[in-house]
Amino acid sequence: MSKLPKEFQFTDLSDYGRPLAIKIAALFVNTFVTPIHITLLFVIAGLISVYCINSGFYLAALFFLILKSILDAADGELARLKETPSYTGRYLDSVSDIILNAIIISTIYNITNASIWLAIIAFLGLQLQGTLYNYYYVILRNKCLGSDTTSRVFEVKTPIALKGEKQSHVTILFSIYKLLYGGFDKIIYALDGKAHKSKPFPTWFMTALSIYGLGFQLLLIGLLLVFGYKHLVIPVFIGLTGFIFVFIAIRKYILK
Repeated sequence: MSKLPKEFQFTDLSDYGRPLAIKIAALFVNTFVTPIHITLLFVIAGLISVYCINSGFYLAALFFLILKSILDAADGELARLKETPSYTGRYLDSVSDIILNAIIISTIYNITNASIWLAIIAFLGLQLQGTLYNYYYVILRNKCLGSDTTSRVFEVKTPIALKGEKQSHVTILFSIYKLLYGGFDKIIYALDGKAHKSKPFPTWFMTALSIYGLGFQLLLIGLLLVFGYKHLVIPVFIGLTGFIFVFIAIRKYILK
């Protein structure tokens, strides 16, 4: 949990790859490799996992899903080590995630007998879960750190490019981000738009909420495949979506 001061660190069930990600990032600090390169590597790992899922190589799929999660953490770690934060990397990361998620869920649909409508609901639910987790997590980081270089609680306006990146790249990627994530953001804002006024969330709450983190979601998909429950992937994510209202109710009426 390198993004938070020690007193606010929680057990993030979706961030199991962080220790290895830190080591990977350290290998490239003094090289030409940039965080963008690492982001592209996690995209490749994600696409390989899709191939493995479609081919029935579920153990290999689990490996590459975990590798994708580790590399997903490593790009941010490298940006911090090189002191080169960028909105380009932040939005490219998010856009890559949602596209890979759509491909993974569609692949699960392809190898099961699930309804296309249930698959769509599962994908929308998966994204809404992740949006809630990221929303609360960014709020917590901003409260504990005072600011967060590239993550904003409310993604409304196109940010001004940071040193070392082009404004045109930021503008284009932010536009794509808003197109893909804007609807999910609006739903969460509508459900709990005053969360940023709350006191810092307790560690137990964030740990429970971290099941909505993408790392845990991908791990869960991989494990269900390996243990022969591919037909449960879509129903499980639909079911988990219902707990969004439980987490929001806890935040509003217990943690307020």
